[in-house]
Amino acid sequence: MLLLDRHEFPRDKVCGDALPARVIDILGEAGIKDKLDEALSRGDFHPLTRMRLVSPKGYHGIYPLHKSENGSSPLIAPRFFFDPIIRQHAVDSGAEFRRLKVERPLQENERVAGVTVLNDGTLENIRSSVTVGADGANSVIARVLRSKAFHVDAHRAIALRAYIEGIEIYPHEAEFYLHRSILPGYAWLFPLKEGLANIGLGMRLDYYRRTPCKLKKMLEEFLAMPVINKRLSRDWKLRDIAAWPLNFGSQKNLQYAFAGALLVGDAAGFINPLTGGGIQRSLLSAELAARTVQEALQGNDTSRTGLLQYEKRCKELLLGSLRLSYHLQKVLFRFPSLLDFLVRRLPAESKLARAIIGKL
Repeated sequence: MLLLDRHEFPRDKVCGDALPARVIDILGEAGIKDKLDEALSRGDFHPLTRMRLVSPKGYHGIYPLHKSENGSSPLIAPRFFFDPIIRQHAVDSGAEFRRLKVERPLQENERVAGVTVLNDGTLENIRSSVTVGADGANSVIARVLRSKAFHVDAHRAIALRAYIEGIEIYPHEAEFYLHRSILPGYAWLFPLKEGLANIGLGMRLDYYRRTPCKLKKMLEEFLAMPVINKRLSRDWKLRDIAAWPLNFGSQKNLQYAFAGALLVGDAAGFINPLTGGGIQRSLLSAELAARTVQEALQGNDTSRTGLLQYEKRCKELLLGSLRLSYHLQKVLFRFPSLLDFLVRRLPAESKLARAIIGKL
């Protein structure tokens, strides 16, 4: 197996850095638990035990984040530290890693036969029986194989992330702010260590295109809110500010399997429309892809028909919850007063609160 990435590791990857407890379980099942524990003990990761949710009118609720059945807790894990663990585990498991930039899928006889890469300024073809596009929301594989109909603004978002130094954090508490100016969307503040946090905001793309306020201005306004501003030190600063797109998997009739290729994770659009989170579904789709590729190679059929089982599995396991989250997002963010009511009146340990927190 050949693993391609245009960057060496460690490297930053624009993300909110949050890992749900279920993600820790999945990674543990893959044999990475010890490496995660080591990173946690070094202080690279930050465990979470609760979530603060602030409504459009400023009501706030604090909700416990329960451990998984396996005893895992959610973490804030910067991708600078997290991604090298994943890459190294792949190499330790037998994959070969090469730093190359993929330009496009290599297509022959109406099937994907590998990829075309840029190697020291020269285009080079790398052939493969099956190509797995795991190259994110701006996937060059998806861009070629899927129609432009995939890019529907109501099923996409735009987000901005930075790291803020010199802020009072609430230890072990993830903060979500449903500010009216960025609905449908939210701002977040995720603690890393004393005085340092991942900060950002995201908004559905169709609404963002209609607002005159740009992301950096929205972030400035969020930092100026009294509830945030009073927590800033005199010499606070932002670093590593970056924006990125998100593609929701909530559209109907999306294709994930092609002759000789599969799409997984953000490249496929397996991002929660309610939260913008995608790591859990990325891992689940990778598991389904690995199983399908193994079966296809054993059966000597890597045509679309041979790989179609992946699409069926994705629809059974992932798509229902994505579409439900999309409709919840439309309802909740269209009626801010409902969000105010839920945050103000909902007991933290009620079944409804736990169901909503589970979606987040």
